[in-house]
Amino acid sequence: MQSQDVAPRPAPGSGSAEPVVDVEQAEAALVEHYPRLVRLAYLVLPPGLGRGRRVLTAHALTQRALPRGRTATPVIPAQSAGREGDPGYAFVRLQVVRTALEAGLPLRRRAWPKRAQLPPLLPQVWGLRLFPRSGGADELALDQRLSAMSGAARAAYVLRGLEKLPDGDVRELLTAAGVADVDAALDEAAGAEDRYALLDSPEFDPCSLQARPTDLMRRRQHMKAALAAAAAVAVCGALLGMPGDGWGPDGAAAPPYAQNPAAQAALNPALLLKVPAAAWESSARTDFSVWPARGDLTGDSALLRRALAVWARPGESVQVSATPGTPSGGPSGPPQLLYAGTVDNARVVLLYDGLRIARYAEPRDGTTGAALDFARVDGADRAGASAVVLGRADGNIRYLTAPWVTKAAERDLLKPGSGAMDLPLTGGATAPMAGPAQSGACTSWNVLQVTDASGTRLLTDLGELVPARLTTGRPGSVKDASGAGALRAWAPYACSLGAMRSSGVREVNAWTYASQQLPDASGSADWVCTRAETWQGGGERVLAQFHTPGSTYGAVAAKAENVPACGAKDPQVLAGVLWKSGAGSWYLLAAGNRGTSSISATGGVTGSAQGHLLAVRTRQGAQAELKGTLEDGRTVSGLR
Repeated sequence: MQSQDVAPRPAPGSGSAEPVVDVEQAEAALVEHYPRLVRLAYLVLPPGLGRGRRVLTAHALTQRALPRGRTATPVIPAQSAGREGDPGYAFVRLQVVRTALEAGLPLRRRAWPKRAQLPPLLPQVWGLRLFPRSGGADELALDQRLSAMSGAARAAYVLRGLEKLPDGDVRELLTAAGVADVDAALDEAAGAEDRYALLDSPEFDPCSLQARPTDLMRRRQHMKAALAAAAAVAVCGALLGMPGDGWGPDGAAAPPYAQNPAAQAALNPALLLKVPAAAWESSARTDFSVWPARGDLTGDSALLRRALAVWARPGESVQVSATPGTPSGGPSGPPQLLYAGTVDNARVVLLYDGLRIARYAEPRDGTTGAALDFARVDGADRAGASAVVLGRADGNIRYLTAPWVTKAAERDLLKPGSGAMDLPLTGGATAPMAGPAQSGACTSWNVLQVTDASGTRLLTDLGELVPARLTTGRPGSVKDASGAGALRAWAPYACSLGAMRSSGVREVNAWTYASQQLPDASGSADWVCTRAETWQGGGERVLAQFHTPGSTYGAVAAKAENVPACGAKDPQVLAGVLWKSGAGSWYLLAAGNRGTSSISATGGVTGSAQGHLLAVRTRQGAQAELKGTLEDGRTVSGLR
């Protein structure tokens, strides 16, 4: 099909003609940069649409950005090469920004709505809600800041931070998109330049999505009449066509539209289980089942009803997250209330159903939007049920501690000799404490230290509801990382905990499995294995780390997932690293645990040694395969 030519018009402020873009050129740019354009539309669209509708609208606006024939596009001076030098991309980006701004305009009486203001006809996904993956506290803070901006200011912020356009180019693009007061939009968008990198976060990626069912109760209600009518027609037709008594009954089964009494009871706040305050003192169990209900809003039936309803059927505006292996469906019966109260700028409800803890949070000022987080906690013991995250704000964390916790403190794991700072407890809730490093240079790693009658333990936040317990020692006989020696053992490896975020981690153990004298009289190095156990019983993460004298941090020599190494079932481990001595010589160093009788290296490095340590001189960049023989005759391979 031949495209129709359109005469180019002069670019603003110049006498030269603008480049002409045809459908094929624009389509090529759209297909090549589709994920970036959809992210741009998603960020500019008003957050009030809800995450699910924003996703579908962003895709719809991007797919409708193609020209009908040939058209002219303004040239932005900074465009010279690559994506920014493509007139097709410039045209499609302009269309995406223009329609995303139109989608945020209020509907007016006596005026036809623009197409972008209406829900998209396509794409559509029936029976599912699609929304991007939830990010951390920084992404949530940025999303709240963007929601407070006008549409034009959001567009200016995104064009600056995501597209890296200078203000002059942003001004031209917004003017072409129909923004009346561009200077005001640029001024409103200023002040958060340090968060530009977060625009590339999965939180704002409408091409990497999670799926949840839509409102099942509402769908059932809407379909009830249609199902009943269809069933009546089918029954009547069959009775007319069959002799005798017709169809038989379905036994004891209720009609398909009948309500489940247990499911209905789970939505009644009056039936919530509230454990007495002193129940844990006489109970044989010490887990979440004996936590009393605490907080200043435990009697707020309206809040509790909203929390239960959102748990049963979260709407499109609800941000839902769950640790790996944790089902996010509604409770099968009335759950246990752990907490209901005000935390910073939110009202928070913590519920427990024997398998999971659910945290519901809504804005304290009554604005729309809520968050629902799940964490699997089945099999929790006294240590695993020591604390739950109440809330995160501005890089700080508040915890709700177990009723048996008598003291709480904040400690920097990187500074074992600095001591702990006491955290006041109010009704079991801690004062806010700084969370561990989220990004950038790891200069501190703050952990929660709790004390009860059984001793002191350290808990670290890994971005989930339940903090992970830190331990030290040989697998099978680990102990809490509370003494001075354990704190010194953990200090070089604290920052490696960042690799275990959002994995449903229950416990992380650090085990110094070998010490090795370095060649060229360079001192003694430690080999440490850190192993993260999960609540779901799978997805274990193992890091073999190497720490040389004078180094602040340990170096990750090898890592693996879903392996028994360093675990209670099979505490065998073998890892190697290339190391450069102070004299400038390169060595392959390897170490196994004490049960290793010999180690051999093949491939780019050849050598062997009796015992559990190996040191072979080699060259920079050499690669080797490690094999160890255990005292019982078994062989093990080196972690990779």
